[in-house]
Amino acid sequence: MKVLAIASKGGHWVEMLRLTRAFNDMEIVYVSTNKNLAKTVIDNKFYVIPDSSRWNKSQMIRSFTNVFKIIRIEKPDFIISTGAAPGLMGILAGKLLGRTTIWIDSIANVEKLSMSGRLAIPIADKIYTQWPSLVDSKVEYAGNVLL
Repeated sequence: MKVLAIASKGGHWVEMLRLTRAFNDMEIVYVSTNKNLAKTVIDNKFYVIPDSSRWNKSQMIRSFTNVFKIIRIEKPDFIISTGAAPGLMGILAGKLLGRTTIWIDSIANVEKLSMSGRLAIPIADKIYTQWPSLVDSKVEYAGNVLL
């Protein structure tokens, strides 16, 4: 199986790296917003996409277009993201291309899901929170990534 793991730089990336043990028997292709992060996943394919946010719509379109192409090239079995906006673009592109999609909301969002996490609810196949208090009919808790 092949997984496409998408996360923005910073805390989202750290959380994604903490998940890698869950994919031991799978091929992992990483996507992020900073080319220097390739050094942290040396034995894996790594792609860079433009960073984006809700304040820069043109960059979001570029992120979406780039990750859409990556998904078509790599043909992953599923796509997972820990955030933020570029990860949401990956979840959207993956869903449009018929891939299984998983969103894991950041542990930093204690009182409510992130904006990207809330937007992912109607798109992603699975949504996970790292806080039991945020569970509802569409959001699951299975533990947290950063202990």
